[in-house]
Amino acid sequence: MKILVSSLEPSANLHLGCILKNLENYELKGIFDPKFGKPLLASSEFSAMGFVEVLPLIFKAKKAIKEMVKLAKECDMVLLIDSPAFNLPLAKALKKEGVKAKITYYILPQVWAWKKKRVKKVEAFCDNLASILPFDEKFYSKSTFVGHPLLDQIKSFKDDYTPKKTIAFLPGSRKAEIKRLMPIFRELVCKFDDDFTKILVTPPSLKDDEIYGDTSGFVISTNTHESLQKSDFAFICSGTATLESALIGTPFVLCYKAREIDFFIAKNFVKIKHIGLANMFYDFMGKAELHKELLQGDVTALNLYKAYLECDINKFKEAKNELKKYLKFGSAKNVAQILRTSIIDK
Repeated sequence: MKILVSSLEPSANLHLGCILKNLENYELKGIFDPKFGKPLLASSEFSAMGFVEVLPLIFKAKKAIKEMVKLAKECDMVLLIDSPAFNLPLAKALKKEGVKAKITYYILPQVWAWKKKRVKKVEAFCDNLASILPFDEKFYSKSTFVGHPLLDQIKSFKDDYTPKKTIAFLPGSRKAEIKRLMPIFRELVCKFDDDFTKILVTPPSLKDDEIYGDTSGFVISTNTHESLQKSDFAFICSGTATLESALIGTPFVLCYKAREIDFFIAKNFVKIKHIGLANMFYDFMGKAELHKELLQGDVTALNLYKAYLECDINKFKEAKNELKKYLKFGSAKNVAQILRTSIIDK
C-alpha cells in the first residue's frame, strides 16, 4: 500500500517511526525523514519556528503542496502529522482536486490555544481525526482519542531519586532556539561544581558546531530519554521534551526565548496560561502548575540556577503517575489500525 505522508518535524518523524512498526507492505511518498524511504522533500527542509522565520518557506510550501497533490492520486491513503500551517492547506488542496484516498490527521491543531476556526476546516477536509489529547473532544466533534505517542516511546520511568550529580541541558531542536539558549547554558553550566556531569542533548539531525558554539563544558548525547532518566534535573526549551521529562519523572524548568516580534504576536493571540505541555495538562485537570516556566528576559543563568535549587522533587514523583493515567496508552497501534481501515473502506 502506498501512503502519502506529511511529517515535517523531528518529533513527527519519531511518531511516524512508531506507526510504521505496526504496518506491513507499505511504501511512503511525500515529506518525511529519508531514513523511511525516498521522500519528495526531506523534513529538514521545513525546519523553522516563529512567525517571521517561517516566511521564507512559504513559496517552497506552495510548490510542495502542488507536488503532494500529484503524488496523492497514486496513493491508497494520506497521513498528515501535526504542522497545521502546512497540513491544513495541503488537506484542502487534496479535497479540492478530488483525491479519493482518505485523509487521516494525526496530532490535531491546538485550537484550544488559538485559531478555533480551524476546527471546521479540519473536520471538512479530513476523514479521520486522530487525537493525542484527552481534552480535544471538547473542541472536535469528530475526533478519536488514540492515546499519546510518548507512551510508545518511553521505555523506562524514574524510580531512583538518589542524587547522581548529573544535569541535562536541552536547548531545543531548531537552530534559532539553540542559538538563543546556548550562551545562557554556557554561563549556567559554570555554576555547577566540576564533579557534576552536564549532558547537552542534541537532535541527531543537528550536529553543527556553529549552532552550539563552545560545548567543552558538556557531555554530548543524542538520546533524550536516556539523558533525562539518568539526570537529577533538566533545563529544557519549550516543546515535547518538557512532557517527556514529566512522564519520566525528572524534575525540570522550562526556559524559552523567542524573537521579540514572535513573542509579542503570540502573547496577543495565543490564549493559554502556560506553554509547557505538562502544565497545560495540569490546567485541564484542574491542578496547579507542575513546573516553573521562564520566558524571554527572565531566562538568565541566575534565574535558572535558582529554579534548580528551589525545585520540589516530590511533585515530579507524583506527576509521572498522574500523567500516565491521564494519557492512558500509546497511540501508534491505534493510528496504524485507522490507516488499515482507511484502505479497506476506500
